[in-house]
Amino acid sequence: MNWQEVCDNKTLQELPFKIELNKWGQIVMSPVKVRHSFFQGRIQSLLESLLKIGTVMPELAIQTTDGVKVADVVWVSDERLDVIEEETAASIAPEICVEVKSASNTLEEMLIKKELYLGAGAVEVWLCDKSGAMSFYNRQGQLDASLLAPDFPNLIQRQSRT
Repeated sequence: MNWQEVCDNKTLQELPFKIELNKWGQIVMSPVKVRHSFFQGRIQSLLESLLKIGTVMPELAIQTTDGVKVADVVWVSDERLDVIEEETAASIAPEICVEVKSASNTLEEMLIKKELYLGAGAVEVWLCDKSGAMSFYNRQGQLDASLLAPDFPNLIQRQSRT
C-alpha cells in the first residue's frame, strides 16, 4: 500500500488512530490519548507564538527511508512549504519535526523517527516525553535548546487561566 492509497481509503479516514506506513507499505496505527493531544496542542501554540514566519502544522506526513511517518507538529519555512504544499506526503521534511511520546511508543522508536526525519531533511527534531520534558536534536546530536526557536521551553506545562 502507498500513502495515496491510505489517504483515499474511506475506511481508514474515521479511525481514532495516527496512521503511518513502514518501508514495506504496511499500515502502522497508534492510538492517541488526551495527554498526547494536550502536548501536541501546546507545542503548536508555543511554536506559533515564537516563530512569526513560516507555518506550524499538526500531523504532517513525511516520506522517509522507512515509509511515511507522521510528525505530531512541524514548523516549515515558506520556501519548503512551496515545495511540499501540493504533495500527498512531504518529499522533504520541514525544518522542525516534533514527536510526542505516546503510551504505544518506546524511546527507541522515537529515536529512530528522529533519525528518519533528519535523514529526510529536517534541521531539528524535538521529542516530548510523557511528562512534557523536551529534547532537541540536530544532525550533530542533542542540543541544550533549539537553535531555530531558542526561547522554546524545556518543559511543556498547562497554561494558567488567570
